[in-house]
Amino acid sequence: MANSHLWWQTGTIYQIYPRSFQDSNGDGIGDLAGINQRLDYLHSLNVEAVWLSPIYPSPMHDFGYDVADYVDINPMFGTMADFDDLLASLHQRGMKLILDLVPNHTSDEHEWFRESRSSRDNPKRDWYIWRDPAPDGGPPNNWLSFFGGPAWTFDEHTGQYYLHQFVTQQPELNYRHPDVLPTMLKNMRFWLDKGVDGFRVDVIWLMMKDELLRDEPPNPDWDGVVPHNSLRHIYTQGVSGIHDLIRQMRAVLDEYDERMMVGEIYLPNEELVTYYGRFHPNGANDECHMPFNFQLINTPWDAQTVRRAVDAYEAALPDNAWPNWVLGNHDQHRLATRVGPAQARVVTMLLLTLRGTPTCYYGDEIGMENVPIPPEFVQDPPAVLQPELAHLIGRDPERTPMQWDASPNAGFAPDGVVTWLPVAADYARRNVAQQESDPVSMLNFFRALTKLRQAEPALNRGVYTAVNTGVEDIFAYRRTANADFLVILNFGGGTNTLNLAHVAKRAEIAIATDMTRSGSVDLSNMTIYPNEGLVLRLTH
Repeated sequence: MANSHLWWQTGTIYQIYPRSFQDSNGDGIGDLAGINQRLDYLHSLNVEAVWLSPIYPSPMHDFGYDVADYVDINPMFGTMADFDDLLASLHQRGMKLILDLVPNHTSDEHEWFRESRSSRDNPKRDWYIWRDPAPDGGPPNNWLSFFGGPAWTFDEHTGQYYLHQFVTQQPELNYRHPDVLPTMLKNMRFWLDKGVDGFRVDVIWLMMKDELLRDEPPNPDWDGVVPHNSLRHIYTQGVSGIHDLIRQMRAVLDEYDERMMVGEIYLPNEELVTYYGRFHPNGANDECHMPFNFQLINTPWDAQTVRRAVDAYEAALPDNAWPNWVLGNHDQHRLATRVGPAQARVVTMLLLTLRGTPTCYYGDEIGMENVPIPPEFVQDPPAVLQPELAHLIGRDPERTPMQWDASPNAGFAPDGVVTWLPVAADYARRNVAQQESDPVSMLNFFRALTKLRQAEPALNRGVYTAVNTGVEDIFAYRRTANADFLVILNFGGGTNTLNLAHVAKRAEIAIATDMTRSGSVDLSNMTIYPNEGLVLRLTH
């Protein structure tokens, strides 16, 4: 890696789900003008970049991940002028904007697919993956949709099936056709020319499929719950040719200054790190700047298990590959719900002090939790299509409106408006306004931590070294650059006395999870309290 660190390496990324951040026009749905109204708040969080979930025109069968036009704005969210205003306002504040890019599939209402399904000999027919029925008239193979059922839908008009690994209305593009990738690259340039700073690329590892469309083998480890997991997806995920596609996408980004691409990839370490690509003498890789690292989302919340996961990821990273960490997003249950409210600050301290770029999810900074969604309000496609699994796979509970204040609708939308998803029942006591005025609130803890991270090279780019404590519930590690920090995280509900004299004799508390503990500590006889995290500046 080059000696200088870029913004996407040292900064914190903050994901906004636009439907749920701020409604500016009273329709119960968040929008771009609403986000623009809240930029001073975002700036106060000390985040470097804002990532927006999809804002393109879409019939919303999968809430924007079914794109009907890659180079326009959904009127639900505003106009291109609203987008331009938002981008300019972010840049004026020294912040970056990352857009969601969805290249694997389009909406069935995209003009490309309308042409493709119009006839078998249309020039765009093979932009998508069409096949004749099996001999029995059924789907061409056994591939399954993530959202339940076959990954194929029969088209009466042309007598063939088309492929979709998500909802029926999301046909998959055929990247073996020579015109598809160049067209997608042109779409990328449209936004890069506007000044967008990067892309989060949806399901980037699914973009190539087995040319022979072979049946996928059964998964011997399937637990019998989620049908999609019943197969080993060797012919739909990470298929040969995918890395060449990603290299060409990366080459477009490299035509511009300091733009970045993070790929959504759910894979084990040894496969995940291949998506950094090849490294060159200039220190740069040639695929994703960062393949998203989601492993802590699915790791049991146990100090030693988490330590092993962190150490294994660090060990798997190729030379010069920049790490990253994600603990929550629009597809995963809320952080505070997964680990419990008592551990919400500990998990936040972990995310913001590990080596690598952290990505935070809106509302986690105030400790928002999953919101139970009554059946009549369920919106998420997998939960609608498989109601018996809604409690396991439904993503509505983590997508509810941001809780700004104690007014009706939590300040997200005007009083009397029906919001697109219900507001959490606890909004009157858990909201930004209430936490602004409390110096030891979760929000002010988050700000203090991001400010410290921003100010200290040891925390935003320094070396990571795990530290043995001899205590099962404690995960500790050093972050070292020009200064030396020790992070101690108590994953348990008990008080522990630590002897860390092998690390240093004394340290100053830079920040504690309770926001009140301060001063100097003797590392040979140090108390760490239940559910406590400390960032210590070693004084030796």
